Amino acid sequence: MSVGWFYIICGAYLLAAFITDIRSMKIPNWLTLPVTAIGVAAHLLWGGWQGVLFSLAGFAVGFGMLFLMYVIGAVGAGDVKLFGGIGAWTGFTFGIHVIVYSILYAGVIGLVILLFRRDAAKRVRTMAFNLLSFFKLGSLKLVSQEKTLKFPFMLAVLPGFVSSWIYVTV
Repeated sequence: MSVGWFYIICGAYLLAAFITDIRSMKIPNWLTLPVTAIGVAAHLLWGGWQGVLFSLAGFAVGFGMLFLMYVIGAVGAGDVKLFGGIGAWTGFTFGIHVIVYSILYAGVIGLVILLFRRDAAKRVRTMAFNLLSFFKLGSLKLVSQEKTLKFPFMLAVLPGFVSSWIYVTV
């Protein structure tokens, strides 16, 4: 098996996660945990202990960075484990690329959703007030919004993975 297959397997993993996330807003442990373990094992078979280190470094960056986002409430626990699996299959550098692209896509998706909601003008005014208050007063206490904007993060992760793959291979 060539190393290119690792990206194909990871892509199939993401498609399965995409389907479950769109349907239920959850990425189940029965998907993330075995796929992560198989990714580490595949790297052990393919590259020996150096392969394991490659895989564990990818796992650490994916899981670690998404765990920080989980702590602040930006993503769910399934996303954290999902990114651990992405890193386990693709390594440290590619894992970082997927994270960065996914966050960029999530920002664009969030803006589009925000602008097309009924209360978009009110939300934009609230955001502008929050930013102005933060910079003018230096206060960390921002005006809270009643509802948070939520969407399946996989809407951003799948294009983030594809963009990373194009960036790395082209």
